[in-house]
Parts: sequence; structure tokens; C-alpha cells
Amino acid sequence: MSALWNSLVVMPIVEALVFLNKVLSGMSVPYSYGFAIILLTIIIKLLTLPLTLKQFQSMKATQELQPRLKEIQKKYKNDKEKLTQAQMELYKEAGVNPLGGCLPMLVQFPILIGFYSAIYKAASLGHLTNAKFFWIPDLAFPPRGVGFSWVLPNSDKFIGWGPAIGYLVLPILLVVSQYVMQKMTVMPGSDQDSGQQMMSQMNLFMPILFGFFALQVPTGLDLYWVTSNILGIIQQYFTTGWGALLPEKEEPKKQAPKKKPPEEVKEGIQEEVGSAPARSGSKRKKKKKKRK
Repeated sequence: MSALWNSLVVMPIVEALVFLNKVLSGMSVPYSYGFAIILLTIIIKLLTLPLTLKQFQSMKATQELQPRLKEIQKKYKNDKEKLTQAQMELYKEAGVNPLGGCLPMLVQFPILIGFYSAIYKAASLGHLTNAKFFWIPDLAFPPRGVGFSWVLPNSDKFIGWGPAIGYLVLPILLVVSQYVMQKMTVMPGSDQDSGQQMMSQMNLFMPILFGFFALQVPTGLDLYWVTSNILGIIQQYFTTGWGALLPEKEEPKKQAPKKKPPEEVKEGIQEEVGSAPARSGSKRKKKKKKRK
């Protein structure tokens, strides 16, 4: 099975990476392997763009139904059969497939794993060894088995703070971009129930976990991951907006003029009625003076 996976998925990606590197280096593009990784990431993103857009649109539609779903849950909280039936009727009425956001992700998952394996394979074959990318000395660093000990001052594999800071930039960018992506998937103004609170905690925990993982894999893979996240943020912005990352401020509602109590209205009417004869009397006096 692993041999089939390598021959059908991993090695074609490795060969595509090597081919793009040759094309870019033939055009005298500096840091050709780094830009080959970025270019291959863009190509894969474009190929999976229809699936990604469908996933984002389904996710947005499902989140917009959350207030109505919560009302149904409260109404049928003691009857699971009616609850399920009402939820399916709501999804059908809104034209939303509850699994619409999962299926495209399942299709893309093998591609993502294949790219991950391909970068690791390319590094192990020496294609990325000593391949620089701006401030990064080696896209194949750290080698397998080193883990994150290269960043620990007390370790014998510590490389010094100068090179370590250069290698730490991509893991930090990965944490930030992953947090932004996950925050954008949350609709603004959603109720902070137990589920939402758990999701908020996951939004903080998962990027840190990914950053810890990024310290232990070749830097070329981190470059792919950061590039993929940035492209994902752009795609999600044009599909669903900023989400809960930058929620739009609601315009203050104009207050309606206060209605006068019935007693004040009656008093005002009486005052107007009482002043009417006086006004008419003053007009008559003026007319008499003019005649004289």
C-alpha cells in the first residue's frame, strides 16, 4: 500500500518540484527551490479551488442557520426523533447540505498529506539540502530525528540564536496564519454557549500545536504550510469575509421620538383651545383700528 501511495502521489509531487526548480533556476531566479515550493502550492490550490469554495460556502450557510437550529434544539430538547426531523427539514428548506463542508475537505486531505510526504521525501533525497531561501540557510533543516532540540540552548544540537531566529520565523508565521484562518471560520455575533467556548479554546490551542509540530519538520514543509495558509485566508476573505476576526460594527439604531403621555396631550389641546378666542379677539381689535 505504501509503495502504491509513493508511486501515485508522493513521487509525482517530488518530480514536479524538481522540474519547477530546474525551470526557475534556468531562468536565473534566486532561491529557486523555495519559489518552486510556493509555485507548486499555488498550482495545487488552484486545482482544489472549486472544492475549497464549496466548503467555505457550505460552512457559511450552516453557520447562518445556527440561531434557528438552537431554537429547534430548545423546542424539541426532549424528543430526539422530532429534533432530527426538524433539523433535516430546515437544512432542506435552506438548501444546505450539513456534510457539504466535510466532503470537499475529505477529497483534499490525500493531496495535503501527499504534499507533506513529498516535501519530506525531497528533503531526504537531498533535493532541498543547502537550498537557501532569503534568510533561511537550509530548507531541509532540521533533519529527521533532531526534533526541536536545535532551539534548546542546553542541547548539544543547539545551533545558536542567530541561525535559530532565522528558522523560527516560519513557525511563528504558521501560528499566526493558522489562528487567523480558524478565527475567520467563526461567524461574528455567535452566542457564547459551551460549544462556542470550546471552539474558541481550540482556536487558541491548535495553532500552537501546529507551531510546535513545525519546529520538527523540514523548513521547506513550513514554507508550503505558510503559503497554503495565506492563500486560504485570501480565498476565505472573498467567500465569507473576516468572520469573527474583524466583525463589522453595527450601526446605532435611531431612537423613535418619545410619545407624550395622554394627560400631557390633553393639557396641550386645552391650552390651544383656550388661546384661540384670545387670538381672534386681538385680530378684531386690529381691524377696528384700521377702519378708524
